[in-house]
Amino acid sequence: MAKIGGLCPIFIVGIGGSAGALSAYKELLDDLPFRTGMAFVIISHLMPTASSHLVQILSRHTKMTVMLASEAMPIHANHVYVIPPNSDLFIEKDAFKVVSPRALRNKQIDLFFISLSEAMGARAVGIVLSGYHGDGSEGCKHIKAKGGTTFAQDKSAGVNQMPLNAVATGCVDFVLPVEKIPYELVNLVKVAHRATSRRRHE
Repeated sequence: MAKIGGLCPIFIVGIGGSAGALSAYKELLDDLPFRTGMAFVIISHLMPTASSHLVQILSRHTKMTVMLASEAMPIHANHVYVIPPNSDLFIEKDAFKVVSPRALRNKQIDLFFISLSEAMGARAVGIVLSGYHGDGSEGCKHIKAKGGTTFAQDKSAGVNQMPLNAVATGCVDFVLPVEKIPYELVNLVKVAHRATSRRRHE
């Protein structure tokens, strides 16, 4: 899947959040270029009976296409995908796998990050934002074990339990305020482009 250019994303970025994360999602998208070559997947804790308005809300903060992830939907670069309510989301080959109802409460971030690490290896990126408890921590371990890159929101998080638990694993590369995360994401793309260019000239 990991190719530079075209519809295939060079990186897939999983963004996990819960309580207090909505403002972080919006700020992250506000500061991201809309043509990074990455795909972004927002895994937000939602009540099983909730109707997700995240797609409409987040569409106001980016020129990228924002859509609800669905079964067998292909994953394209420069798109933002949102987990459906009462579902677990996975990556299978080049597309999403949606399992509903969800298996466990507030484990969707770990489940997606683990799936992401298996699908993308070193091209997996996990970001843990504001939220209660520890979802995302186990997923960060898997992403790091496969050579991927992990981020956690710093003390600016409205609810800091999820980021702090992720950092406590020792598997988080960057602890940053949300507005500084886009710069590092763009840097990852630049490094990947340079590495690809070198290989082509060897």
